[in-house]
Amino acid sequence: MSAKPQRRRRLNRLAAGVAVLAAVGVLSAALPAGAESGDDHARQAKGQSQGQGRTVDVQLLSFNDFHGNIAPPAGSSGEVSREKPDGTTEKVAAGGAEYLATSLRKARKDQRYSVTAAAGDLIGASPLVSGLFHDEPTIEALNKVDLDVAGVGNHEFDEGREELKRMQDGGCHPKDGCFEEGKTFKGSDFPYLAANVTDEKTKRPILKPYTVWKKKGVKIGFIGVTLEGTPDIVTEEGVKGLKFHDEIKTVNKYAKELEKKGVKSVVALIHEGGSPAKPEYNYDCDSPGPGDGISGPITDIAKGITPKVDALVTGHTHQAYACTVPDPAGKPRMVTSASSFGKLYTDTTLTYDRRTDDIVRTGVKSANHVVSREQSKAKDLTSLITRWNKLAEPVANKPIGHISDDIEGRGATTPESPLGDLIADAQLEAMAPEDKGGAQLALMNPGGIRSDLTHAQSGSEGDGVVTYGEGFTVQPFTNMMTAIDLTGEQLITALQQQVSGANEESPKILQVSDGFTYTLDLTKSGENRVVEDSVKLDGKAIDPAGNYRVAMNEFLAGGGDSFPVFKDGKDKLVGSSDLDALEAYFGEHSSESDPLAPPKADRIKVIK
Repeated sequence: MSAKPQRRRRLNRLAAGVAVLAAVGVLSAALPAGAESGDDHARQAKGQSQGQGRTVDVQLLSFNDFHGNIAPPAGSSGEVSREKPDGTTEKVAAGGAEYLATSLRKARKDQRYSVTAAAGDLIGASPLVSGLFHDEPTIEALNKVDLDVAGVGNHEFDEGREELKRMQDGGCHPKDGCFEEGKTFKGSDFPYLAANVTDEKTKRPILKPYTVWKKKGVKIGFIGVTLEGTPDIVTEEGVKGLKFHDEIKTVNKYAKELEKKGVKSVVALIHEGGSPAKPEYNYDCDSPGPGDGISGPITDIAKGITPKVDALVTGHTHQAYACTVPDPAGKPRMVTSASSFGKLYTDTTLTYDRRTDDIVRTGVKSANHVVSREQSKAKDLTSLITRWNKLAEPVANKPIGHISDDIEGRGATTPESPLGDLIADAQLEAMAPEDKGGAQLALMNPGGIRSDLTHAQSGSEGDGVVTYGEGFTVQPFTNMMTAIDLTGEQLITALQQQVSGANEESPKILQVSDGFTYTLDLTKSGENRVVEDSVKLDGKAIDPAGNYRVAMNEFLAGGGDSFPVFKDGKDKLVGSSDLDALEAYFGEHSSESDPLAPPKADRIKVIK
């Protein structure tokens, strides 16, 4: 007998012995180079994927900031930017629950261990088909896509804690009742986690702080937190009686508690985010080194969270990234975000060590994927959307105005947007009459503009027609309008607050009504970005000692978005809702024969 068959038999016996030892957790090692045939290697890989080796790969699918977009979002809100191999970029249509369900189901195929998680703002600021029904349609849709766990975001508190609890537990709306005869809302099949949100009186979390996902001996803990600054960006009523705690301290506390319970693999769902250096979803934010291509609040949070946490799924900034940021021990750790509105999902591989019950950090890899609209729709989600659309139809399809072209809002790339100008003009007109407030100017927070108005629509209303549903998608909060007295000094302070303090790193440029102008110098820092002597109303410089009547929504008037100066306003008068103001403005200034043109967005001069 030749030496080669004998050597092959010896190596095969060696491979079999190693596989047996690995299966019982005694040994985990690669065979010597050349010691296994192709078939042996395939069998070993198959055994590992089926959970027979020391390590197994757990698929973590994640997304964030869905905001009730069960139907494909329109305009720029329904696009992602992709970098092509030649370095050029392209826009890709994406999103919609029908396609998200298909994408997730395809991704899970043949995966023995797969868990799906989300990092907050799944509801709130939603288009009409969901928002009209207090986001019950979205929770139903997320149940169908088999979401396993979600952390809360700031928008989960838009309607207060009791409504959030109803989203979890089910039941009909306390004021509007049940929306379908004979049907009671069942609530979410997945747990909402709110580790850093406590009741001011009891000091206890209002929802579960964490949960443990288990399958065939694999255990992964999930801790959910929202940003500590949630009270600054939610109405006072929405967070009444609640305390929001530091993200780092909270996650570290519960990671330690999970470890005591024998759970050593931990993922944090954090509704706070960062900004990558480039907007393309496939941008490598680890270039030139780990985490070098990302900035913002999440980087400091990631650097402060205990190494006990193995990965961070984040959100809030509506950006796309999948990169590593060093933990306190200097070890790279995966930090991801999947844009917004269900346009992307993140697929992360967590290599789980059965012996240590921990994630092998060097084995973690992650990437964002487009929720393409070129794939087939999930029929069960199509049926769900059709059902809710039929209920919303009488309200949603009512025409409220006409436009001659697209009017960019959320999709604008400049500090001042055409739609922001339009909304501010509508609010001024609604609050200008003496008996309605006597406003001289209006200010609108950019975060309250949730979409664009697009000229071409696929619905039956026809091109250029703006429906109530489209208006609702732009302004879904039903904020009541207010008029308040501000001194000229307070007005200038407000402009400075949009680019300083809490807003310095990510400015919130207020949209202004016609006649109010100023210069923004972005070459400077902090409050110096506002050129003080440039602030004018109807061509006249603002008098710091003068008194001005200013219209804004109730969220801003309460100091929302880190504008505390507005809380000092005097003689407050409450008017109609912001959406009513927009509808009335369209009715007065547009018709089929004379549609409204996009404003020029030339009220704020920007120096770069």
